[in-house]
Amino acid sequence: MNFDIEQLKKKIIYRSNYRGIKEMDKLLGSFTKKYINELSEKDLIDLENFLSIDDNNLYNFYNGLKTNVIFEDNKISTLFKNFKYNKK
Repeated sequence: MNFDIEQLKKKIIYRSNYRGIKEMDKLLGSFTKKYINELSEKDLIDLENFLSIDDNNLYNFYNGLKTNVIFEDNKISTLFKNFKYNKK
């Protein structure tokens, strides 16, 4: 099986920028843009899985609120939790 890391990156970038809720598009788009080229193959797969979580739970997780999802303790969740979104 051929694994195309650049294709995965494109998919992740698209999924992070077109969520359906404009605020999450901006938050996840900025997060992805900042880290995507620093992530390992495993981290990219974790990020792809992370992006499959619905916006409400991601928003609540980011803001330290209760979620309906158990988030994996991995590099992606840690980076996201500590990400400082700069509204421009």
